Amino acid sequence: MAVLSEQILEAAGKRPEGSLLAAKQFLALGKRDAVDQALRRLAARGQLVKITRGRYALPVRSRFGTRPPSPEVVIAQFNQEGGQQLVSSGAAAANALGLTTQMPVQQTYLSRSRSQKRYAFGKQQVTIRPAAAWNFLLADRPAGQAIRALAWLGPDQASEALPQLRTVLPPQEWEALLSVRAELPLWLAELLSEQAQEPLEARG
Repeated sequence: MAVLSEQILEAAGKRPEGSLLAAKQFLALGKRDAVDQALRRLAARGQLVKITRGRYALPVRSRFGTRPPSPEVVIAQFNQEGGQQLVSSGAAAANALGLTTQMPVQQTYLSRSRSQKRYAFGKQQVTIRPAAAWNFLLADRPAGQAIRALAWLGPDQASEALPQLRTVLPPQEWEALLSVRAELPLWLAELLSEQAQEPLEARG
């Protein structure tokens, strides 16, 4: 078992930071039950970080000590795998675009899945919650972030924030946002249409 654990760690160490590890990736090294047991023991010893059931990652080591991989890196891995599309929450998107200084206390991502999930990164938890399909329009492009940010702000605050957003977004992203308004909730589509008719103030 010790030899198998060392082989798993050696193979995992050749992968990029935040790579998700599962038993099926190491079946060339041993039988499924033995690999599962080795992964659990490595996690119990702190040599791997358990992200969720059956999924692990290597901890990141630095001169400051050992920490779990950053949630952003792991989420990017989930997206690359194509198993589920994840995008930033409306609160995070609004903060990224400068529409609010409020920082989300807990990291949340939106998913097309039907159930809510939680992943552990040491003491930090990341929540994956289901969301309507329009939240994934334009994905994590600035225009896609704008959709989720405006929806999170709600009708009144979104109306106030739109002029600022229009000056923040590059012209091509503003046009992309307008191009999908028919697929958005009615109140948001109407606000965008109203703003599109207003003259754009000169950027400072």
